[in-house]
Amino acid sequence: MGSEKVIEEKNQGQALLTDHKEGNNKKLYIESYGCQMNLNDSEIVASILSEEGYNTTHLIEEADLVLVNTCSIREKAEQTVRKRLQKYNAIKKINPTMKVGVLGCMAERLKAKFLEEEKIVDLVVGPDAYRDLPNLLQEVSSGRDAINVILSKEETYGDVAPVRLNSNGVSAFVSITRGCDNMCTFCVVPFTRGRERSREPKSILDEVKQLSEKNYKEITLLGQNVDSYLWYGGGLKKDFKNASEIAKATAVDFAQLLDMVATAFPKIRIRFSTSNPQDMSLNVIHTMAKHENICKYIHLPVQSGSTSVLKRMNRQHTREEYMELIDHIKKIIPDCAISQDMMTGFCGETEEEHRDTLSLLEYVKYDFGFMFAYSERPGTPAAKKMPDDIPLDVKKRRLAEIILVQQKHSLLRLKQFVGKTVEILIEGSSKKSDAHWKGRNSQNAVAVFPKGNEKIGDFVNVYIEDCTSATLLGKRV
Repeated sequence: MGSEKVIEEKNQGQALLTDHKEGNNKKLYIESYGCQMNLNDSEIVASILSEEGYNTTHLIEEADLVLVNTCSIREKAEQTVRKRLQKYNAIKKINPTMKVGVLGCMAERLKAKFLEEEKIVDLVVGPDAYRDLPNLLQEVSSGRDAINVILSKEETYGDVAPVRLNSNGVSAFVSITRGCDNMCTFCVVPFTRGRERSREPKSILDEVKQLSEKNYKEITLLGQNVDSYLWYGGGLKKDFKNASEIAKATAVDFAQLLDMVATAFPKIRIRFSTSNPQDMSLNVIHTMAKHENICKYIHLPVQSGSTSVLKRMNRQHTREEYMELIDHIKKIIPDCAISQDMMTGFCGETEEEHRDTLSLLEYVKYDFGFMFAYSERPGTPAAKKMPDDIPLDVKKRRLAEIILVQQKHSLLRLKQFVGKTVEILIEGSSKKSDAHWKGRNSQNAVAVFPKGNEKIGDFVNVYIEDCTSATLLGKRV
């Protein structure tokens, strides 16, 4: 399973559709795989290409340009993209003028492979080079391969208003940082998305304002690691120490940004993702407690419950420090929901270290979680220095044990809402029944209830009568 920042399964690889722009006569087909950052990036790409005469289409056969926005986090995502490229190749035989481009994280990692070996791909564009697309397309139309995977220190796309794609019109994602400085040994992100830099607070507030004017009811502030957001006039987070005294004194951190957004837009629900335990400050938790409109939910990946494994993963905290942070959250926001990312079978993991993870799960009793077995990613420090030495059957057994404990806690947490009335933001019809609405409460729990005269985007009070291990069931009060 992915984490909250992973695009929902059903949206993986879906063609993006935007409003038709008069006068645009070229057709763009764009698919996204991987995390929510990628979906957000596809929206930025659609916006840039819309100025170049492209409207989006969901019919791949008629496209002038096909782009696939890729992910390097897990092997499965890479295999999926390779399969898609083979399909594009078949379509190219029917429509030889069609151009194919690979965007995003895999582009950075496999640039040479794509152009030389695959021969299907005409252009390769890394996550920081989307503004260069018009030039790259000119190169391609002159018959040359085009490639730009240079990672930038400045690019945050702060001034490109993303075209909201496939949106429910209710909730939207707003990127606040790009890149990551945390060199977790299992992760490829710092190599594919570059060093961490933050986006100017004013451009973030402007984007939220535009969304508010379009009647969006919920926004998620998005970053590889939102807690280390730091704006001091631009530049990389790691260079902050060299900033002038005035820049340091007027810098904005994540708690302050959260406070600014929540204060400016009291009617909008605010979420954020993803948090990193080593960077989360008590100020952030106090800011959440202070504002009614900040959702009482934190996605707090830990990856392992064992200090020795955390050390091998280069996570900058211990088991005890993580537990202390959990204690603070529960004390300051007693009704806060907490979810996890858990990785089992990392290099050298012993049975005792695995039991540490199970006992951490029992300690925290997470509301839900995203659990997966470790799969080695080429180019990461772990792949270079540590053998992936846990047999697959052991990984699978440990994963099954973790999932079992989590399912028990998910049910326990949802049962807390039975017999209570909660505020739900309606996101759409229930997957299983058109006669029911589905939406989420502040704690990110999904609720389903019979439709009345409400509409998508309404906040309604729902009395919870029952629950399954994944869904609250109720009726409107």
